[in-house]
Amino acid sequence: MNALFASILKYQPLSDDLKKQLANRMQLVSFNKKELVLDANQVCRSSYFIESGILRLYYLKDGKEISEYFCSENEWMNSPRSFMQQKPDFYYIDSLENTTAWKLDVTDLLFLFDNFIEMERYARLDMGATFGYVLDRLASVRFSSAKEKYQDFLDTYPHIHHRIPLGMVASYVGITPETLSRLRKEMLS
Repeated sequence: MNALFASILKYQPLSDDLKKQLANRMQLVSFNKKELVLDANQVCRSSYFIESGILRLYYLKDGKEISEYFCSENEWMNSPRSFMQQKPDFYYIDSLENTTAWKLDVTDLLFLFDNFIEMERYARLDMGATFGYVLDRLASVRFSSAKEKYQDFLDTYPHIHHRIPLGMVASYVGITPETLSRLRKEMLS
């Protein structure tokens, strides 16, 4: 849980009372490689702070998995719209590796927001950083060439790009695996 405390401290001082509440309200969970964490037909009731491993958010289009984003160590993962609105959404979450994470239920998060201003501030600032990522991703999808999209992927995920299967990278970039292979060769030349 120390990594979570350090994450909060990047944005906001952390009281001993909040540390105790987080320790009491969060549960350490593990997922096996390729395990489905959230089905699109379910309401996302928990958010996961990843201690080790990688979780992926994706959706299905014409029966194919389209990777939307990846989260790894010291990052939060949930299905944002489902988590915030408490309604099913079209996103799935799975684990790309054996993953250990701290699970926080939405009811506990709301309690922490109501009772600890530093938790609300941390979440707001952290979500602001995530919103910046979403805007960058949207601009990349709309205005970039395949090569630029792949470079954006490498720049966004420098610490984990080598741990993500190439088919998932191709779906994230929006190209075929064959095109991705050609791009990778071209960029290495």
